[in-house]
Amino acid sequence: MGERIAVIPASVLRNLSDKLYEKRKNAALEGGLIGLAAATVGLTSEAAHHLEQIVPPVLKAFTDQDSRVRFYACEALYNIAKVVREDCIVFFNDIFNVLCKLAADSDTDVQSAAHLLDRLVKDIVTESDQFSIEEFIPLLRERMNVLNPFVRQFLVGWITVLDSVPDIDMLGFLPDFLDGLFNMLSDSSHEIRQQADSALSEFLQEIKNSPSVDYSRMAEILVQRASSPDEFTRLTAITWINDFVKLGGDQLVPYYADILGAILPCISDTEEKIRAVARETNEELRGIKSERTEGFDVGAMVSIARRQLYSEWERTRIEALLWLLFLLNRYRTEVLYFLNDIFEALLEVLSDPSDEVVLLVIEVLACVAKDQQHFQHLVASLLRIFQFDNSLLKKRGFLIIRRLCVLLNAEKVFRQLSNILQGEVDLEFASLMVQALNLILLTSSEVSELRRLLKDSLVMPSGKDFFVSLYASWSHSPMSVISLCLLAQNYQHASMVIQSLVEEDINVKLLDQLDKLINLLETPVFAYLRLQLLEPARYVWLLKTLYGLLMLLPQQSAAFKILKTQLKTVPSFSFSNECYSSQGACYTQCGTNTPEDGNTEKETADNQKLDFTSILQQFERIQSKHRVLAKDQRVLCKTPASLLKDVQRADDSHISSKPDKVIHLSRSTERAMGKLLI
Repeated sequence: MGERIAVIPASVLRNLSDKLYEKRKNAALEGGLIGLAAATVGLTSEAAHHLEQIVPPVLKAFTDQDSRVRFYACEALYNIAKVVREDCIVFFNDIFNVLCKLAADSDTDVQSAAHLLDRLVKDIVTESDQFSIEEFIPLLRERMNVLNPFVRQFLVGWITVLDSVPDIDMLGFLPDFLDGLFNMLSDSSHEIRQQADSALSEFLQEIKNSPSVDYSRMAEILVQRASSPDEFTRLTAITWINDFVKLGGDQLVPYYADILGAILPCISDTEEKIRAVARETNEELRGIKSERTEGFDVGAMVSIARRQLYSEWERTRIEALLWLLFLLNRYRTEVLYFLNDIFEALLEVLSDPSDEVVLLVIEVLACVAKDQQHFQHLVASLLRIFQFDNSLLKKRGFLIIRRLCVLLNAEKVFRQLSNILQGEVDLEFASLMVQALNLILLTSSEVSELRRLLKDSLVMPSGKDFFVSLYASWSHSPMSVISLCLLAQNYQHASMVIQSLVEEDINVKLLDQLDKLINLLETPVFAYLRLQLLEPARYVWLLKTLYGLLMLLPQQSAAFKILKTQLKTVPSFSFSNECYSSQGACYTQCGTNTPEDGNTEKETADNQKLDFTSILQQFERIQSKHRVLAKDQRVLCKTPASLLKDVQRADDSHISSKPDKVIHLSRSTERAMGKLLI
């Protein structure tokens, strides 16, 4: 595009441009453009009045398939723009369209010519006060999502140039092309990524320094980009979100839920930088105090947190639970309005493999259950889950119940569980659940106060009431009732429960529970009981209970040996009417003036208020139901052939008069037989 000196009148240029329309062959068209390009060097100011006749033919030539035609069109338009300067602004959008296409031209000469023209047009725009940014932005927005790298460089170049002009407010229109800039961050070209990042960094700095920014529209874009598969895009987006949360104020309140939805997954990102920024943003968001009247949507926040409970990443699930806990503590009424949406999800997450997640779920559920209505619903729901998911009861049941006892009142939890289990129609589940609760009661430090309460059941109304509240449901398991009586020091009743057991009750399940109880008797929980054995005359029924348990155990079992060894350490005692010391001296007449189990007369008087006969009948009624169930199950499990063998064995037993030989089975044999029978 060399300089030419000739000065051509505007009328001649008009004639040249008109003839461009008439040319049909490329050679002629090239000649016309060459002539026009040469002639425009000599344009005077008069030419500005004829631009509408001069420029359109040149612009049309840019679409020609011949690269030489496009090249000379660039030269012609360059010369025109150089002469008329800002007068060509009226054609700016058309010129911009042409330049955008030429940026990706296949001919390098055309590209070079287009670059020269582009620089000239930029100079003209930056100096002009007639340029309309409002008209240009829609044009820019349409082209921001193109994939061609040359076009992307062209667009970023224009954004940067226009942003540098003080009189042009590019920041106000940033939401219109922000998404396109973020799109370029994942470009395969390092140069384009760098240019887009540089432009975004400049805009972010302007946002920090600007008193008025439209955060809302940009927040929507950032939330979407925070989930981009490209790591650099995610980092940039979460960094912007972090600054927006700090700067946005009330404008961002309606978008808190969307922002939270973007933050929570990033907390578990594979890139440490992203995780760090996401954690910081999360804390910033949680520290903002907002009211529902300000547009804060509690329901949307709850919905986002609930959705993230199913995240594959543990850290995200933990943060989602912390948000639910936070929202419950600050906006309890509003959150409980959406309780149905989150309650089932929380119960499902109790099966989470992470202990930390499960503990947080329990904490959230306990927070919900502060109200009596929700407390009852929670306990009932937990029992239903344990019933239908036996593995959860085995893996998490102890953890869940113990934690609830800490967060809620332990006595209240046990009373409610017992109250529901008392009327449970699924007898097998009721028995299994009672055994689990009983083991917690005997071993867990979280319920030590309950054990102390039960120890006072003979002298304190509160202890007696708690004993009675547990007894009905504990009756689903004989060993649990016996354990409860031992804790409550109701030794006489424990002995009577043992005596009430019938042949059908003595099975492998019961012996297995008995085995566990004997081992528990050696723990510190029952230290008081072992010390009471030092006074056999005072604790007659305790001895009878322990000997009763001993008689139930197979002699070859380890539990039998443990209990037998323990009883050998007891001072010599006779179950006749006389009690002896280890030296043989007479203590007293048992059953005369000494109250049962060493209680004082006042304690015995209080004890009379507890109707042991009635509760024993209650125990026997429940056990009778269990026997009927076990019998029905055995019948259902038997085949016709096995029933025929039972009949034959019954006939043989009538014929034979020999007494059955007593065989002491090993524990392994007992277990094997029990599995066959039960």
